[in-house]
Amino acid sequence: MTTTLLSRPAAAAATETPTTLRLATLVRGIAAQPHRWRDQVRFSTRERCWSRLESPAGVDVWLLTWTRTQSTDLHSHGLASAALTVVQGTITEVRPDGRGGLHADRLGVGGLRTVTTGVIHDVRNERDEPAVSIHAYSPRLTEMTFYRLEDGLPVADRTVLTDEPEVDA
Repeated sequence: MTTTLLSRPAAAAATETPTTLRLATLVRGIAAQPHRWRDQVRFSTRERCWSRLESPAGVDVWLLTWTRTQSTDLHSHGLASAALTVVQGTITEVRPDGRGGLHADRLGVGGLRTVTTGVIHDVRNERDEPAVSIHAYSPRLTEMTFYRLEDGLPVADRTVLTDEPEVDA
């Protein structure tokens, strides 16, 4: 079943909740301790790489790596809220802007983004330099819904049950 979702403007979608504030604090704390994640960094030009990191109960924490042109495609995280921070390079986060277009924000090292439940976004590396980011999800990630743009609006294509931050879109 295909459903058209009307997205909120990017500014309204950035509203913080107790969950996203907690996740933001968590990813920043982990980013500040490279000994917890540095040995998990690996890159592949054929596919994105990711590793699950130690996390508190009820939260998924992932280290994700990005080479040029790698992306997640437009998606939402089911019931999960999320936060991500960049620890190497630059990534671009894209969200529907509510006016039929997309709004892109570049995030360099230390850049932070929160994603409340239901928000649709894409994360990608548009630069030559490889990038590394740390993502946290609560409740734990159990599904992702992928979207295509139709007349500028996101339309759900499919929902995938998953416990990983990357699935075949």
